[in-house]
Amino acid sequence: MKRQINIYDTTLRDGSQGEGINFSVADKLRLAERMDAFGIHFIEGGWPGSNPKDIEFFDQAKKRTFKTSKIAAFGSTRRKNIDVREDPQVQLLLASETPVITIFGKTWLLHVTEVLKTTPQENINMISETVRFLKDQGKYVVYDAEHAFDGYKDDPEYAIATWKAAAAAGADVIALCDTNGGCITSEITRIIEDARKNVSTEIGIHTHNDIELAVANSIAAVEAGATHVQGTLNGFGERTGNCNLTSLIPNLTLKLNKSCIPAKSLKKLTELSLYIDEIANLRHDARRPWVGSSAFAHKGGMHVNAVQKIPQSFEHTDPALVGNRRRVLVSDLAGRSNIVMKAQDLGLPVQNDTPELKNILNRIKQLEHEGYEFEAAEASLILLIRKCLGTVEPPFIVDAYHVSMRRDGANSICEATIKVHVGEKSAHTVAEGDGPVNALDSALRAALINFYPELAEVSLTDYKVRILDTAEGTAAATRVLIESSDGTKEWGTVGVSENIIEASLQALIDSIEYRLIKKAARKRHPARA
Repeated sequence: MKRQINIYDTTLRDGSQGEGINFSVADKLRLAERMDAFGIHFIEGGWPGSNPKDIEFFDQAKKRTFKTSKIAAFGSTRRKNIDVREDPQVQLLLASETPVITIFGKTWLLHVTEVLKTTPQENINMISETVRFLKDQGKYVVYDAEHAFDGYKDDPEYAIATWKAAAAAGADVIALCDTNGGCITSEITRIIEDARKNVSTEIGIHTHNDIELAVANSIAAVEAGATHVQGTLNGFGERTGNCNLTSLIPNLTLKLNKSCIPAKSLKKLTELSLYIDEIANLRHDARRPWVGSSAFAHKGGMHVNAVQKIPQSFEHTDPALVGNRRRVLVSDLAGRSNIVMKAQDLGLPVQNDTPELKNILNRIKQLEHEGYEFEAAEASLILLIRKCLGTVEPPFIVDAYHVSMRRDGANSICEATIKVHVGEKSAHTVAEGDGPVNALDSALRAALINFYPELAEVSLTDYKVRILDTAEGTAAATRVLIESSDGTKEWGTVGVSENIIEASLQALIDSIEYRLIKKAARKRHPARA
């Protein structure tokens, strides 16, 4: 039988302390509801004594029903030399009306004597009296032993005495915290094992990622007997972050065979990771283990050939188990298998015996050598393969274009002129824009809109420029990546040239051509397109 590991999420408190992370009250409520649906056992909502936002969060959370998760308020032990019943911070914890209260206290004598400026015994009194008081109020109490590992390494006897004090006062969990994030895995294992020998209460673990060991240290703690693990989704947190639950959860479930979330939730892990990045307004980390778009991406030809035959030959697990998917990348490292698998994934009729396969492969390698990159420009790749297969005629041809800039008073105005052919007909238009690319984009759409009204739905959503050889200075080749959308789907295209305007036009033409070809394909084959 799998041993139950309780997951304690502190994204809304510890995670929000990360640089560039800022959640509104509405954001925190949405995330809490999403975590509840996912099956997280504990959700730490914040510190009600620290700011009005957290107080409002708890006021709003009281009005909501959480089916799986228990909401926790976070705070500290009572202050030194004060009755716990008179400590306003403790009273605010109770006012939050959460079923769980988590408090932190000092383990390390350095902090007791030099930071708190109190005695070792008073620190122990602060821990035990606060835990006992909260238990008397009917709360489930998690005691976070701050700097537990540093304190233990400095004075094991005193560290254990603080943990015993919390246990004797009735704490439900004693979570040992690697607050500075500097412990190595063998230290975590040894100290967790000693804590279990000396303390009968459930032991938990809270790690930071300062030396890239937060997840490994949490796994080591579980293997040493910890049954309560704290962390944040996507590893958000102060400095370099906390234990990343989106890595920890599948490791516990799939590698250690331990139960920590409902089995049906695991396949929603990638979706949850993407969701929290969206709420935090951060670009998703493609290289994030398990849930990143590159986590199961294959580029080397030998790897792809093996995966095509036996997926587990180069994959440690089925990506679908965590809601991710296998991706085959196409580049100058690609082999025939890359092209076949990628083409089939994109819905193109390419097999191992397709006569044009060699030409497709050679053309891709040549273009990548020139600076093209198709990993983020699958629409351009589709067009390239289609042209090599000779299966489609371009829906339009750009005959000529001109871009200029003029001053109008204090303003600079860009103007683009473009001439296109659509079958036997042509169009010649002029448009102004905020810059040369914007003007060129507007002129191209204006020239084509009468032929293809559906282009009114298409918009450019992102534009990136990369200088490929800075040693060439202003004569260097430039790669332009464009992302476009029709409100339903997004696609990427690429252009390369020493002339940034020419590179931009290539990507713009590909973007519009791809949309028109997909529209035509849907009409011919609704199910496949």
